[in-house]
Order: sequence, then C-alpha cells, then structure tokens
Amino acid sequence: MKKRILGSNGLEVSSLGYGCMGLTQSYPPFLPKNESIALLQQAVEEGITFFDTAEAYGPFSNEELLGEALQPYRERIIIATKFGFDFRNGRNDAHNRPVMLSSRPGSIRNALEDSLRRLRTDHIDLYYQHRVDPNTPIEEVASTMSDLIKEGKILHWGLSEASAATVRRAHAVCPVSAVQSEYSMWYRKPEKELLPVLEELGIGFVPFSPLGKGMLAGRFNKKSTFPSDDFRSAIPRFNPENLQYNVAVAELVQDIAERKNTSPARVALAWLLAQKPWIVPIPGTKNVERLKENIGASNIVFTKEELENIKTQLNHIKIIGERYPQEQEALTGL
Repeated sequence: MKKRILGSNGLEVSSLGYGCMGLTQSYPPFLPKNESIALLQQAVEEGITFFDTAEAYGPFSNEELLGEALQPYRERIIIATKFGFDFRNGRNDAHNRPVMLSSRPGSIRNALEDSLRRLRTDHIDLYYQHRVDPNTPIEEVASTMSDLIKEGKILHWGLSEASAATVRRAHAVCPVSAVQSEYSMWYRKPEKELLPVLEELGIGFVPFSPLGKGMLAGRFNKKSTFPSDDFRSAIPRFNPENLQYNVAVAELVQDIAERKNTSPARVALAWLLAQKPWIVPIPGTKNVERLKENIGASNIVFTKEELENIKTQLNHIKIIGERYPQEQEALTGL
C-alpha cells in the first residue's frame, strides 16, 4: 500500500484509510462481532494503516470494537477518533445522531479519557472535533488540543465538517493536520473554498463517504429503495423523486470504469486520489472482497486529459437534494 502525508507535521498514513462507522451504525445489517474483528485485521494485513472511528458511532460500540480488533496491531496503525458531543446530558435519535454539541475543555478531556479506554491505547494519533460547537470558540478548542499534544495524549488534531474560515482560525492557534468532510464525485462543495485553504496551509484532507454512500459503487439504480433503519432512507438525495435524476453520476462512473477495465468503486476512489497528493479517502465496507477492490484504486491512474473530461461531465450533472436530513445538515459548518 502506498503512503501519503497528512499535514505539515508529517502524519504518514496509507493512501486509503478505512471508515469504520458502518460496522456498528447507519447501514444494517451489521456483521457479527467476530466477523467485524476479522475484517479489520484483514485490512491491516492488506496494508491499510489508517482507521477512522468516533465516540458517536454506536455510540461507543465502534471504538470498543476497534480497540479489541486492533490492539495486537497498535504499533503499526494510525487511529483517528472524534469528540464533540455531551452524551451524559444528551440523547441519540433513531439514526444514532447525538443532539447536544459540546467542545468545552472539560468535555473534551472527559471524552478523550473514555476513548483511550475503549480503544485500549495510551494516545490518539489523530483527534478530530466531530462538529464545530457554536458555543465554544474554536481558538479555545485549539488551545486544548495544543495542551493535549504537549501531554502526549494526542499526536495530531483535526476538524470535521468545518468551514474554511474556522480552519484558518484553529490552525493559527495549533497547527491542524487534517480536515475531514464529505467529498466525492457527487458532492464537490469542498472544491470551492475548503481545498484551496487546506493547500495554502499545508493541511491534509480526509474525504468520508467517498463512494457517495454506495451510489458511486454501482449498487443502486433509479428504482432502489431503502428500509427505514437504513440512514439513506432519510437522506433527500436518495428520495425516489431525486434518485431518478441522481443516478446520472453513477452511470458516468460506470462508463469510465468500463473504458478503464476496472470497477466503479475503484474509479471513484482513484478520482479522489488524483485530485491532490494530500487527500486520503476512507471508504467503509463489511465485505472482504470489497475491501480488496477498494485498495486496488491506488493503482488506477488518470491522465490530465481524462481528469479534465471527467470534470466537464460532472459539471453538467445536477445533483438534486441535500446530502443530510435538514436537522443534521444544520450541524455542519460548510
């Protein structure tokens, strides 16, 4: 597996990471615990060193799963997890979304100690603020991160779903190693403001949902439906009236895959890798064959002309509907 560097402080990770959320929430059915553990360990053996989790995934069960599965490999891997919610006073809704934001210094420290215990480690390699807390200045959060780095509790820190302006303010206090946001061939908003700022400041970018929640992997068509316990059932982009138009991007990816004699998933991931050398996508999967398929994306190469042609075609496809339900979209800083 090829490596990439996130941030100017030299955080080296595999060129593709593994997004672990789907092992415990949002996309049932879930694997039995022993199968999830085997899959995570297989990912390490295949060369993935970068694993993304969060206290909110479950909540808590995702970190516990990773802690058990990856403890034997701890020295070989990079663990990223996230803080930003107060579970002691909040609650979760039907889609396991915490509803109370908190990034006060005390909340961060409590969350960190709990994550360290669940992950069976004495440090977090990359610690993200999961969502920007409007009630806590980002400078105060960054100062807390600086203290935790000095204490050796975390090695690097980052932001998730933060605006370019917020990233600037945070980075001025304590250098940010990575920003995580949704980015794919069917959600390209980060290109407008966020990516130029990250390039200017020397900050890495970690796209989640790089396969468009399965859309770009060729899994769905205009007639696809989703059970009520599947997160996609609440996402406007997957509503039947919108999906009939949005499948156009999946059809484009399929056409490209056929021309390059590869799979749609590899095309979508390789396209992200081709955008910048400091971009590290984190696809998730519950299938070993899909895992190996995703890893193969690192060997797909696009010419400059191919990338320009793809950009032109994407610009002519209008994606209809928001990427989150309204109440969750309001929590993002983009």
